[in-house]
Amino acid sequence: MKKIRKAIFPAAGLGTRFLPATKAQPKEMLPLVDKPLIQYGVEEAINSGIEQVIIITGRGKNAIEDHFDVSFELEQLLRERNKTRELEEMRRISDMVNISYVRQKEALGLGHAVLCAKDLVGDEPFAVILGDDIIDSTKPTLRGMMDVYERFGRSVISTTRIEGPAISRFGVLAVDPIEERTYKIRDMVEKPKFEDAPSNLAIIGRYILTPEIFRILETTKRGAGGEIQLTDAMRVLLKEQAMYAYEFEGIRHDAGDKLGFLIATVEFALKRPDLGPEFREYLKALNL
Repeated sequence: MKKIRKAIFPAAGLGTRFLPATKAQPKEMLPLVDKPLIQYGVEEAINSGIEQVIIITGRGKNAIEDHFDVSFELEQLLRERNKTRELEEMRRISDMVNISYVRQKEALGLGHAVLCAKDLVGDEPFAVILGDDIIDSTKPTLRGMMDVYERFGRSVISTTRIEGPAISRFGVLAVDPIEERTYKIRDMVEKPKFEDAPSNLAIIGRYILTPEIFRILETTKRGAGGEIQLTDAMRVLLKEQAMYAYEFEGIRHDAGDKLGFLIATVEFALKRPDLGPEFREYLKALNL
Protein backbone atom coordinates (compact mmCIF):
# COMPACT_ATOMS: atom_id res chain seq x y z
CA MET A 1 0.00 0.00 0.00
CA LYS A 2 1.40 3.36 -1.02
CA LYS A 3 1.80 6.05 1.61
CA ILE A 4 -0.12 9.35 1.51
CA ARG A 5 2.66 11.85 0.81
CA LYS A 6 1.02 14.69 -1.12
CA ALA A 7 -1.82 17.10 -0.43
CA ILE A 8 -3.61 19.33 -2.95
CA PHE A 9 -4.89 22.77 -1.91
CA PRO A 10 -7.34 24.25 -4.46
CA ALA A 11 -6.82 28.03 -4.21
CA ALA A 12 -7.75 29.46 -7.60
CA GLY A 13 -11.19 30.81 -6.68
CA LEU A 14 -11.98 34.52 -6.90
CA GLY A 15 -13.35 34.83 -3.35
CA THR A 16 -16.36 36.88 -4.44
CA ARG A 17 -18.15 36.42 -1.12
CA PHE A 18 -15.49 38.58 0.53
CA LEU A 19 -15.42 41.46 -1.93
CA PRO A 20 -14.11 44.14 -1.80
CA ALA A 21 -11.47 42.69 0.57
CA THR A 22 -10.53 40.07 -2.02
CA LYS A 23 -10.39 42.38 -5.02
CA ALA A 24 -6.61 42.69 -4.76
CA GLN A 25 -5.64 39.87 -2.38
CA PRO A 26 -6.39 36.14 -2.35
CA LYS A 27 -9.16 34.99 -0.05
CA GLU A 28 -6.73 32.33 1.19
CA MET A 29 -4.55 35.10 2.63
CA LEU A 30 -7.26 36.69 4.76
CA PRO A 31 -5.96 36.63 8.35
CA LEU A 32 -7.65 34.48 10.97
CA VAL A 33 -6.33 36.44 13.98
CA ASP A 34 -2.75 36.80 12.67
CA LYS A 35 -2.32 33.81 10.37
CA PRO A 36 -3.65 33.48 6.79
CA LEU A 37 -6.40 30.93 6.24
CA ILE A 38 -4.34 28.68 4.00
CA GLN A 39 -1.58 28.32 6.58
CA TYR A 40 -3.96 26.54 9.00
CA GLY A 41 -4.59 23.85 6.41
CA VAL A 42 -0.92 23.55 5.44
CA GLU A 43 0.04 23.11 9.09
CA GLU A 44 -2.65 20.42 9.48
CA ALA A 45 -1.18 18.60 6.49
CA ILE A 46 2.35 18.78 7.88
CA ASN A 47 1.24 17.63 11.32
CA SER A 48 -0.47 14.68 9.62
CA GLY A 49 2.73 13.57 7.90
CA ILE A 50 2.33 15.13 4.45
CA GLU A 51 5.66 15.63 2.65
CA GLN A 52 4.63 17.72 -0.37
CA VAL A 53 1.94 20.37 -0.76
CA ILE A 54 0.52 21.22 -4.19
CA ILE A 55 -1.34 24.53 -4.34
CA ILE A 56 -3.64 25.13 -7.31
CA THR A 57 -3.53 28.85 -8.02
CA GLY A 58 -4.81 31.34 -10.55
CA ARG A 59 -4.33 34.95 -11.55
CA GLY A 60 -3.71 37.34 -8.67
CA LYS A 61 -2.56 34.63 -6.25
CA ASN A 62 1.11 35.60 -6.05
CA ALA A 63 0.74 36.55 -2.39
CA ILE A 64 0.32 32.86 -1.51
CA GLU A 65 3.66 32.00 -3.10
CA ASP A 66 5.32 34.99 -1.44
CA HIS A 67 3.98 33.99 1.97
CA PHE A 68 5.60 30.56 1.90
CA ASP A 69 8.82 31.82 0.29
CA VAL A 70 11.89 33.36 1.92
CA SER A 71 11.74 37.13 2.44
CA PHE A 72 15.36 38.24 2.65
CA GLU A 73 14.57 41.91 3.25
CA LEU A 74 12.10 41.19 6.05
CA GLU A 75 14.41 38.70 7.73
CA GLN A 76 17.31 41.14 7.59
CA LEU A 77 15.15 43.88 9.12
CA LEU A 78 14.02 41.57 11.94
CA ARG A 79 17.62 40.53 12.54
CA GLU A 80 18.80 44.15 12.76
CA ARG A 81 16.04 44.94 15.25
CA ASN A 82 16.74 41.84 17.36
CA LYS A 83 13.22 40.51 16.83
CA THR A 84 14.33 36.92 17.33
CA ARG A 85 10.91 35.40 17.87
CA GLU A 86 9.45 36.97 14.74
CA LEU A 87 12.53 35.98 12.71
CA GLU A 88 12.21 32.35 13.81
CA GLU A 89 8.52 32.33 12.85
CA MET A 90 9.27 33.69 9.36
CA ARG A 91 11.92 31.04 8.84
CA ARG A 92 9.56 28.33 10.08
CA ILE A 93 6.95 29.35 7.50
CA SER A 94 9.37 29.30 4.58
CA ASP A 95 10.95 26.00 5.67
CA MET A 96 7.85 24.08 6.76
CA VAL A 97 7.29 21.92 3.66
CA ASN A 98 8.09 21.43 -0.01
CA ILE A 99 5.44 23.37 -1.97
CA SER A 100 4.67 23.19 -5.70
CA TYR A 101 2.28 25.45 -7.60
CA VAL A 102 0.02 24.69 -10.57
CA ARG A 103 -2.07 27.26 -12.44
CA GLN A 104 -5.77 26.54 -13.01
CA LYS A 105 -6.26 28.71 -16.08
CA GLU A 106 -10.06 28.50 -16.06
CA ALA A 107 -12.45 28.43 -13.11
CA LEU A 108 -13.96 25.04 -13.96
CA GLY A 109 -14.66 23.77 -10.46
CA LEU A 110 -13.14 21.67 -7.70
CA GLY A 111 -12.92 18.54 -9.81
CA HIS A 112 -10.95 20.39 -12.48
CA ALA A 113 -8.66 21.90 -9.83
CA VAL A 114 -7.82 18.43 -8.54
CA LEU A 115 -7.23 17.22 -12.10
CA CYS A 116 -4.72 20.04 -12.63
CA ALA A 117 -2.41 18.30 -10.12
CA LYS A 118 -2.43 14.95 -11.93
CA ASP A 119 1.14 15.16 -13.27
CA LEU A 120 2.57 16.16 -9.88
CA VAL A 121 0.63 13.51 -7.94
CA GLY A 122 1.31 10.63 -10.30
CA ASP A 123 0.11 7.12 -9.58
CA GLU A 124 -0.32 7.37 -5.84
CA PRO A 125 -3.07 8.22 -3.36
CA PHE A 126 -3.28 11.82 -2.21
CA ALA A 127 -5.14 14.23 0.05
CA VAL A 128 -7.24 17.28 -0.82
CA ILE A 129 -7.74 20.05 1.73
CA LEU A 130 -10.16 22.93 1.24
CA GLY A 131 -8.71 25.94 3.03
CA ASP A 132 -12.17 27.41 3.74
CA ASP A 133 -12.88 24.60 6.18
CA ILE A 134 -10.93 25.34 9.35
CA ILE A 135 -11.16 22.41 11.75
CA ASP A 136 -10.21 23.10 15.36
CA SER A 137 -9.28 19.75 16.89
CA THR A 138 -6.62 18.18 19.08
CA LYS A 139 -5.86 15.45 16.55
CA PRO A 140 -5.36 16.69 12.97
CA THR A 141 -8.38 15.64 10.94
CA LEU A 142 -6.25 14.54 8.01
CA ARG A 143 -4.20 12.31 10.31
CA GLY A 144 -7.37 10.53 11.42
CA MET A 145 -8.35 10.04 7.78
CA MET A 146 -4.91 8.68 6.97
CA ASP A 147 -5.29 6.15 9.77
CA VAL A 148 -8.52 4.94 8.13
CA TYR A 149 -6.81 4.77 4.74
CA GLU A 150 -3.98 2.71 6.19
CA ARG A 151 -6.54 0.17 7.47
CA PHE A 152 -8.61 -0.17 4.30
CA GLY A 153 -6.45 1.14 1.44
CA ARG A 154 -9.32 3.09 -0.14
CA SER A 155 -10.57 6.66 -0.47
CA VAL A 156 -11.69 8.43 2.70
CA ILE A 157 -13.97 11.47 3.06
CA SER A 158 -14.21 13.59 6.21
CA THR A 159 -17.64 14.14 7.66
CA THR A 160 -19.43 15.79 10.55
CA ARG A 161 -23.02 15.85 11.76
CA ILE A 162 -25.21 18.78 10.74
CA GLU A 163 -28.57 18.96 12.46
CA GLY A 164 -31.73 20.36 10.90
CA PRO A 165 -32.40 21.98 7.50
CA ALA A 166 -28.81 23.29 7.27
CA ILE A 167 -27.82 19.84 5.98
CA SER A 168 -29.21 20.94 2.60
CA ARG A 169 -26.17 23.17 2.09
CA PHE A 170 -23.82 20.18 1.99
CA GLY A 171 -23.06 16.98 0.18
CA VAL A 172 -24.56 14.24 2.35
CA LEU A 173 -23.47 10.63 2.85
CA ALA A 174 -25.47 7.42 3.04
CA VAL A 175 -23.34 5.08 5.15
CA ASP A 176 -23.04 1.83 7.07
CA PRO A 177 -21.21 2.12 10.42
CA ILE A 178 -18.04 0.02 10.75
CA GLU A 179 -16.50 1.20 13.99
CA GLU A 180 -16.44 4.36 16.09
CA ARG A 181 -16.28 7.40 13.79
CA THR A 182 -15.69 5.23 10.71
CA TYR A 183 -18.26 4.35 8.05
CA LYS A 184 -18.46 2.58 4.72
CA ILE A 185 -20.10 4.84 2.13
CA ARG A 186 -23.11 3.57 0.18
CA ASP A 187 -23.90 6.79 -1.66
CA MET A 188 -23.46 10.55 -1.61
CA VAL A 189 -26.02 13.20 -2.52
CA GLU A 190 -25.15 16.81 -3.34
CA LYS A 191 -27.25 19.37 -1.40
CA PRO A 192 -30.45 17.33 -0.96
CA LYS A 193 -33.68 18.71 0.41
CA PHE A 194 -33.83 18.32 4.18
CA GLU A 195 -36.56 15.68 3.96
CA ASP A 196 -34.59 13.73 1.31
CA ALA A 197 -31.20 13.71 3.05
CA PRO A 198 -30.00 10.12 3.59
CA SER A 199 -28.35 11.06 6.91
CA ASN A 200 -27.07 14.05 8.87
CA LEU A 201 -23.46 13.29 7.91
CA ALA A 202 -22.17 16.15 5.75
CA ILE A 203 -19.11 16.05 3.51
CA ILE A 204 -16.48 18.47 4.84
CA GLY A 205 -13.45 19.75 2.90
CA ARG A 206 -10.96 16.94 3.48
CA TYR A 207 -10.51 14.01 1.09
CA ILE A 208 -8.11 11.15 0.57
CA LEU A 209 -8.47 9.83 -2.97
CA THR A 210 -6.95 6.95 -4.88
CA PRO A 211 -5.30 7.85 -8.21
CA GLU A 212 -8.13 6.24 -10.21
CA ILE A 213 -10.05 9.48 -9.61
CA PHE A 214 -7.92 11.23 -12.26
CA ARG A 215 -9.09 8.87 -15.02
CA ILE A 216 -12.69 9.54 -13.99
CA LEU A 217 -12.23 13.30 -13.79
CA GLU A 218 -10.82 13.37 -17.31
CA THR A 219 -14.18 12.15 -18.64
CA THR A 220 -16.50 13.85 -16.13
CA LYS A 221 -18.83 16.27 -17.86
CA ARG A 222 -19.58 19.68 -16.46
CA GLY A 223 -22.32 19.59 -13.88
CA ALA A 224 -23.87 22.21 -11.59
CA GLY A 225 -22.74 25.74 -12.42
CA GLY A 226 -21.01 24.54 -15.57
CA GLU A 227 -18.18 23.13 -13.47
CA ILE A 228 -16.53 19.73 -13.18
CA GLN A 229 -17.78 18.53 -9.81
CA LEU A 230 -15.54 16.38 -7.62
CA THR A 231 -18.63 14.77 -6.07
CA ASP A 232 -19.76 13.52 -9.50
CA ALA A 233 -16.40 11.82 -10.03
CA MET A 234 -16.40 10.34 -6.53
CA ARG A 235 -19.80 8.76 -7.14
CA VAL A 236 -18.38 7.01 -10.19
CA LEU A 237 -15.35 5.89 -8.17
CA LEU A 238 -17.71 4.53 -5.51
CA LYS A 239 -19.16 2.14 -8.10
CA GLU A 240 -15.68 0.78 -8.79
CA GLN A 241 -14.23 0.48 -5.30
CA ALA A 242 -15.16 0.91 -1.66
CA MET A 243 -14.99 4.35 -0.05
CA TYR A 244 -15.00 5.26 3.62
CA ALA A 245 -15.93 8.22 5.80
CA TYR A 246 -14.21 9.49 8.92
CA GLU A 247 -16.24 11.54 11.42
CA PHE A 248 -13.63 13.88 12.83
CA GLU A 249 -13.47 15.17 16.37
CA GLY A 250 -13.44 18.92 16.79
CA ILE A 251 -15.22 22.04 15.59
CA ARG A 252 -15.49 22.98 11.93
CA HIS A 253 -15.58 26.65 10.99
CA ASP A 254 -16.78 27.74 7.55
CA ALA A 255 -14.23 30.49 6.96
CA GLY A 256 -15.47 30.90 3.39
CA ASP A 257 -18.59 32.58 4.78
CA LYS A 258 -18.47 36.03 6.37
CA LEU A 259 -20.33 35.03 9.53
CA GLY A 260 -18.35 31.80 9.81
CA PHE A 261 -15.13 33.77 9.38
CA LEU A 262 -16.10 36.17 12.17
CA ILE A 263 -17.05 33.32 14.49
CA ALA A 264 -13.77 31.54 13.80
CA THR A 265 -11.84 34.74 14.50
CA VAL A 266 -13.50 35.14 17.89
CA GLU A 267 -13.03 31.47 18.82
CA PHE A 268 -9.36 31.38 17.86
CA ALA A 269 -8.63 34.71 19.51
CA LEU A 270 -10.17 33.52 22.77
CA LYS A 271 -7.89 30.47 22.77
CA ARG A 272 -4.74 32.57 22.44
CA PRO A 273 -2.86 32.99 25.75
CA ASP A 274 -1.61 36.42 24.67
CA LEU A 275 -5.03 37.69 23.53
CA GLY A 276 -7.70 35.54 25.13
CA PRO A 277 -7.98 36.96 28.67
CA GLU A 278 -8.15 40.62 27.63
CA PHE A 279 -10.38 39.88 24.63
CA ARG A 280 -12.76 37.87 26.83
CA GLU A 281 -13.09 40.81 29.24
CA TYR A 282 -13.79 43.12 26.31
CA LEU A 283 -16.58 40.84 25.05
CA LYS A 284 -18.11 40.64 28.54
CA ALA A 285 -18.18 44.43 28.71
CA LEU A 286 -20.15 44.84 25.46
CA ASN A 287 -23.70 46.05 25.87
CA LEU A 288 -25.42 43.34 23.82
